Amino acid sequence: MIDIKDFSFAYKTTHVFDNINLQFQKGAIYGLLGENGVGKTTLLKVISGLLRPTAGSCTVDDYTSFDRRPEFLQNIFLLPDEVPLPDSATPNRFFGDLAPFYPKQDAAMLSHLAGELHIDLERKFKEMSFGQQKKSLLACALALNTDYLLLDEPTNGLDIPSKADFRRILSERVSPDCKSGGTEQTIIISTHQVKDVENLIDPIIIISNNNVLLNASVEQITEKLYFEYGGQQRPDALYSEMMPGGYLNVLLNDGMGESQINIEGLFNAVLRNPAKINML
Repeated sequence: MIDIKDFSFAYKTTHVFDNINLQFQKGAIYGLLGENGVGKTTLLKVISGLLRPTAGSCTVDDYTSFDRRPEFLQNIFLLPDEVPLPDSATPNRFFGDLAPFYPKQDAAMLSHLAGELHIDLERKFKEMSFGQQKKSLLACALALNTDYLLLDEPTNGLDIPSKADFRRILSERVSPDCKSGGTEQTIIISTHQVKDVENLIDPIIIISNNNVLLNASVEQITEKLYFEYGGQQRPDALYSEMMPGGYLNVLLNDGMGESQINIEGLFNAVLRNPAKINML
């Protein structure tokens, strides 16, 4: 489990987080959502031990992240948005250089994922499109088989079919019934492209203005909020947006039952009504 307690962080005089508390349980795909510049990447770097909290603590399975002990490092991997790659590097070579540091790495899984994502493990990164590079790096990251996988803007550069492949493959990682074998892996996806991770992430965390605005499961969200599709614009909506056939309205769920969550609608409703969402 990742446990963040009374956590604050600042770059010199720029405060990024102020006394927040978060926990990430095993066996879930967390969505860490927020606008650009609100601290999503900073939080991933703190969890992976690359940055020290200004105050409070961050522990992963009782290891203090910033101590970066080998027992901690072998079970966590951060895949940044952009990775500097040598001209001669291939996915196989990249994975081979990392593999000795990760005892549970699985080369057979890398081969399987290469087929699923339509990538050539022997092709040099410099000869690939940016999207092909992203898919290759994602396959390598998954095949390291760490308990914790942190993905920063993983869908940047992916086309629509590749985004669908990304969602399917990550869903399999936490599904015990899938043919490729589910795991108790914890995956944290940091992104501002909220539509790309719809129907994948649960729980959902939204951060903004040095704080956590929302930290809840999809079930908890749909208990409190109702997503109405195709109706008229509602003056009491927390957020309303025109769509084909009418409006999407995000409403307080006053006994209206279950609804299908809309990630973009939720995101905008939370940003526009932080105090009301916090009260809920």
